[in-house]
Amino acid sequence: MTTPRLHEPDNLVLQARDVHFDWSAVPLHWIPGDPVATHLVNVLHLLLPAGEEWFVRVFTEALPLVRDERLREDVLGFIGQEAVHASSHDGVLDHFAAQGLDVRPFVRQVEFMFESLLGDRGVTGERGRAWLYERISLIAAIEHFTGVLGDWILNAEALDRAGADPTMLDLLRWHGAEEVEHRHVAHDLYMHLDGRYVPRVRAMGETVTMLLALWQRGHRYLMWADPQVGGRVKGGLHHFRRTGPAGLTPSGRLLLPSIRRYLRRDYSPLGEGSTEQALAYLASSPAAQAALR
Repeated sequence: MTTPRLHEPDNLVLQARDVHFDWSAVPLHWIPGDPVATHLVNVLHLLLPAGEEWFVRVFTEALPLVRDERLREDVLGFIGQEAVHASSHDGVLDHFAAQGLDVRPFVRQVEFMFESLLGDRGVTGERGRAWLYERISLIAAIEHFTGVLGDWILNAEALDRAGADPTMLDLLRWHGAEEVEHRHVAHDLYMHLDGRYVPRVRAMGETVTMLLALWQRGHRYLMWADPQVGGRVKGGLHHFRRTGPAGLTPSGRLLLPSIRRYLRRDYSPLGEGSTEQALAYLASSPAAQAALR
């Protein structure tokens, strides 16, 4: 079963775009004068490389079970896009290190979670399929948030007004546009292979708990390790109370209603964001257009 393509391009083929970014002129605090907001967004760079490499491994494992040809094409396109996302954010981590912000100790903890706690347990048969379906349900819940965040970053005009670095904005908006473009794939795959409502709800609860914990710890780590801040400001989720309403980060008013939408039995990822807007950005993104050339 695939998500009905209401008001969606019928001939859309998901493709990986071989983008590259020059980080040499990007400042550590790429939202000028606001390290707190900068690092609230930078937590993404700590989580995404390991997380998206895990997506690729799980979806590659699931691919032989896909019986719908259109969904199979979408899963292959998803795998290609997520692989490029992981490598692109990994380049940001190298840039952080060059500026004296060593994030690898925290990243190694994230890698352990995805590779060991959520990795292949070596089980086969019914137990193996159950573990595969559980991980796909988690990815579908995570992809709900990446789609919501992708729609947010495409419309985050406050970042432009704040003078955010254009290279970092292009990375985030290119990535966000592709998340909107493929936002239906993980949900479609889960519904195709399993589709039960209760595990889908449970996966959302586990995902919210995991993301809140990782964002809290990640932001605290960044504020502590930032050589220009020197631990003078303690990080944490409470900072969203300022940055969210200011439009510099997502807000609770954006995320909480999106969770309620996900919990509806008739939830469709295509209700989040606009493929037309995503494709329009990809047609103007400096990095995406350079990849085409």
